[in-house]
Amino acid sequence: MSVQATPGFDLQPSAQRVPLSTNYITNFDFLNQYLPDTYEKEFERYGNRTISSFLRMVGAEMPSNSDLIKWAEQGRLHIKYTKVGTGAAAAADTATFTINDTGVPAFATGNRPAVRVGQTVMVIQNDGSGSNKAIVTGVAAGADTFDVAFYEAGGLVTAGTGAGNSDVSVFIYGSEFKKGTNGMEGSLEADDFIFENSPIIIKDKYSVSGSDMAQIGWVEVTTENGASGYLWYLKSEHETRLRFDDYLETAMIEAVPAEAGSGAIAAGGDVGDKGSEGIFYVVENRGNVFAGAPDSLADFDSIISRLDKQGAIEENVIFVDRQLGFDIDDMLAAQNSYGAGGTSYGLFDNDKDMALNLGFTGFRRGYDFYKSDWKYLNDPTMRGGIPAGSGKVHGLLVPAGSTSVYDQILGKNAKRPFLHVRYRASETEDRRYKTWITGSAGGAKTSDLDAMEVNFLSERAVCTLGANNFFIFED
Repeated sequence: MSVQATPGFDLQPSAQRVPLSTNYITNFDFLNQYLPDTYEKEFERYGNRTISSFLRMVGAEMPSNSDLIKWAEQGRLHIKYTKVGTGAAAAADTATFTINDTGVPAFATGNRPAVRVGQTVMVIQNDGSGSNKAIVTGVAAGADTFDVAFYEAGGLVTAGTGAGNSDVSVFIYGSEFKKGTNGMEGSLEADDFIFENSPIIIKDKYSVSGSDMAQIGWVEVTTENGASGYLWYLKSEHETRLRFDDYLETAMIEAVPAEAGSGAIAAGGDVGDKGSEGIFYVVENRGNVFAGAPDSLADFDSIISRLDKQGAIEENVIFVDRQLGFDIDDMLAAQNSYGAGGTSYGLFDNDKDMALNLGFTGFRRGYDFYKSDWKYLNDPTMRGGIPAGSGKVHGLLVPAGSTSVYDQILGKNAKRPFLHVRYRASETEDRRYKTWITGSAGGAKTSDLDAMEVNFLSERAVCTLGANNFFIFED
């Protein structure tokens, strides 16, 4: 028997300090004489990686103790029907109109339209061919029809195409009665809209084994929340917490309700199956949607025209991605008559040693608009990585201030920010932001698991009040 040639020894030391192929050390570890220089401080290659702060800027948080959050929002004070048909001939002195609008409440007593006998109405042809003014002479009980007599001697300006069509729009502007007559017949109920949302449970967890906790390794860091110093294995726990903080906001932005027949409802197990109404979902369905990104005064004029028809909130904040921010800057700069010959906007007393300001923070055109960059829309790991045409969001217009709503729990009207978060809480349980430690390591003694687990939980929903005042700019 003999000693095998392999495996052999790794190195052949030389009697002299001569670099040879047989004595060159290539494996550096802590037992070697020559160790690499290392940096103990972690380099922040991505800067501040968190994307939350949007809801903290524009909203508030308040407790709720129910699985369902409901609130009422005011409807229109005045009533207008836009899909009204008639079979009356042109120049007719009287006409019978049929209301074909769907989802229009505020019907008078006895299941009649909100139009009542004696009221004066304006009848506008939807094709732009003219208009009339008339007085209501009769309203059919149990039907969506009413009769009018025109004030003009020429009668109806354009013949109708049938009771089931949408020839004209009608709105009420007053009433007229003879002397000594009875009062107005019937009354109108308040036109309220009831909305609701359900909170969802958001969880996360960080786990480290007891063995890893017994081998300490320090890393010097500067964290996103402003803290700096040395972290041990809890470095990863800290990042889990930061990630969970971001999810608390992005879940409120992106959440959608589970549709009937969807896979989420059928999934089963411990995962949720109901969803919630996030900000984007609500604005897309109950708010205003602008296709693409507004980059001209004509675009903003159309936005302002829509806002005029909604709540007409004086101050608004536009949270934008980088490109929309540049587009708005370029649009405003183009209004400078000297812009074509040089960069004179921004700082008008420019000096060769001064920085040139090529951006704008806001402008006024009918309303005040303030511009703010939204990191969430720029982050490549979140919304910033969505290509154009795949539901990319360029920005969100949010009305500033608060609105008055009827709070079902308080039983009275209350002032609420347009955007606010409701979290589950009671006298014995607060689920706004829960964190606890389980396991058998790190001081925890709750189970036989040879690890320490840091658990995170929150149960919350976002309430988007007055969604008709919001604008989303998306592909």
